Amino acid sequence: MKISLEKIENNTAVLKFEVDEEQFEQAMEQAYRKDAKKFAIPGFRRGKAPRKLIEMHYGPEVFYESAAEIILPQAYQKGVQQYHLEPVDQPAYDIEQIEKGKPLIATAKVVVSPEVKLKEYRGLEVEKVVYNVTEEDVEKELKALQEKNARLIAVEDRPSQKGDVAVIDFEGRIDGEPFEGGKAENYHIEIGSGALIDGFEDQIEGMNPGETREINITFPGDYKVESLAGKQATFSVTLKELKKKELSPLDDEFAKDVSEFDTLEELKIDIKNKLEQRAKTIEEGSLKSAIVDKLMENAEVDIPHVMIDREIDRLIMDFVYNLKMRGLDLKTYLESTKMTPQEFREKFHDRAHVNVKSSLVLQEVAKREDIKVSDEEADEEIQKYAEMSKKTADEYKKSLKPEDISRIKDIILTRKIFDFLISNAKITEKKLEDAQKENDNPIEGENM
Repeated sequence: MKISLEKIENNTAVLKFEVDEEQFEQAMEQAYRKDAKKFAIPGFRRGKAPRKLIEMHYGPEVFYESAAEIILPQAYQKGVQQYHLEPVDQPAYDIEQIEKGKPLIATAKVVVSPEVKLKEYRGLEVEKVVYNVTEEDVEKELKALQEKNARLIAVEDRPSQKGDVAVIDFEGRIDGEPFEGGKAENYHIEIGSGALIDGFEDQIEGMNPGETREINITFPGDYKVESLAGKQATFSVTLKELKKKELSPLDDEFAKDVSEFDTLEELKIDIKNKLEQRAKTIEEGSLKSAIVDKLMENAEVDIPHVMIDREIDRLIMDFVYNLKMRGLDLKTYLESTKMTPQEFREKFHDRAHVNVKSSLVLQEVAKREDIKVSDEEADEEIQKYAEMSKKTADEYKKSLKPEDISRIKDIILTRKIFDFLISNAKITEKKLEDAQKENDNPIEGENM
């Protein structure tokens, strides 16, 4: 079998195969054994008629298609290995010559992973934002825990005020017409929490239990439901119940009630440890993001559309899964946002482009530095997963599909690439509060 790489252009490789007569004949014989039962020949049971007799009745080309389906994928795989190609899509075959007694000549056109032109990747100059956990942070977490475990006591002798928990019914209208998602009953809201649209909670402050009030708000221009963005709405709100919080004193009894600890001091130590672990995770994540950003600045790559499309598909699958977890579906989401499927898909394009480019750049670093994952390293990682699942390594490994093992190896490889890049980077540290001052944009909690 002769295989040549005819050209590579626009991330497309064209492999040309010439399969000699002997190999083609072997494929024809395989095709006959596979398809013989499809043909009815008088005097023979199905599948028992000689090949020559079938070819006499149906023509010599009767097994050509099946023979090509057998031999071309084999030839393609040999070509991929011979020329060290990295396909990112399925090949498109084109048969130029197929005839009994002659070589089979065909091509396979396939999109391959693009060339990454990467400049510096050693000694990258990046900033690492560090956050030192303070006693104030611990007290803030403790206060939040106290708030979370507060008792709610009914209030009937005064109007609502900030900090109260109001139980309300409401129905909103835009231009006199109700809109989807604008109505709720027995809705609990802490006044002043900022959980609702700006201006909503301020206007229910001062209401008495049993009172109904008309309030007016304007949805933000960047509101997540595009059909409501920038619109003015009027809500009819009824305050059904009013409750105030009664906080437990912060003492050893409180610690026993809300945790597994016997003293308040032990609880504080645990909170500080968790905050420090969270800060470490955030620091590591921000450092990796800074490294990837710097790498992508130093890289040029022409990404094939198929790779972007595939990543968009993956992102949409994740999005739909998250919708499902919230009891929603994609059709309902599209209807509420008044987006077409194409507009919805386009929203993921930029993110998909960044994801694919960053992945390609990291892979390029791995190639240049010959960073690989051994079977032993994969087994060690599987052992950790097995322990978390309370299974033996063999039991856990048997439950894994080949793609699961590939995913585990990818996780290890990415970890090793970042270990290399971080160990070779020039890292300067900056306190979180200094970064906030520079950006004039304080970092707040991870609110959705």
